[in-house]
Amino acid sequence: MIKVLLVDDHPMVIRGLRFFLSTQEDIVVAGEAYDGQEAIEKTAELLPDVILMDLDLPVINGIEATKKITEKHPEIKVIILTSYSDQGHVVPAIRAGAAGYQLKDIEPEQLAETIRGAFKGTAQIHPQVANQLMTHVAGGNTTDSSLVEKLTRREEEVLSLIAAGRSNKEISSELFITEKTVKTHVSNILAKLQVNDRTQAAIYAMKHGYDKV
Repeated sequence: MIKVLLVDDHPMVIRGLRFFLSTQEDIVVAGEAYDGQEAIEKTAELLPDVILMDLDLPVINGIEATKKITEKHPEIKVIILTSYSDQGHVVPAIRAGAAGYQLKDIEPEQLAETIRGAFKGTAQIHPQVANQLMTHVAGGNTTDSSLVEKLTRREEEVLSLIAAGRSNKEISSELFITEKTVKTHVSNILAKLQVNDRTQAAIYAMKHGYDKV
């Protein structure tokens, strides 16, 4: 069962999310918070698997709350659920450690799949948001294209599967290698591309065509 913490300052949004998620057999709403500080406290108390986090929150905003939560609880996946799709919100949220970024116009079933994907360790990003991240990367704010030359053929294969949204377990099965080996490859990829997480690696892969290797 995937335990989810809902964070939004609008009670109607919380109520709607709770109602929909109650229809999912493998997801349970563990609690709710109405501001960033409460989200941090509830996270420590409830230790959810996934957090649905709004950005425009009182007391502490969603980006700062995400940063504090992921620093203290790196195993907990934070999915940003907001109306903002501009770089000024998207990039800081990903840098803060968000494992996903979705807009509030998302279809309910897609939201459920986003939660499941994040729980499995797969980055879940709205296409419109991905475009903003791609623009950010293209602007020279992340990695240099020459860095990919440092990757081995196996690392390129792993990178392409990361971009396809595969979890370590799925990569292990597809390439017939152990999960421990996958983790080693992922660590090497992040170091060589000079990025902080799988999301940034996936964006890099898409920009340079390594999602089709």
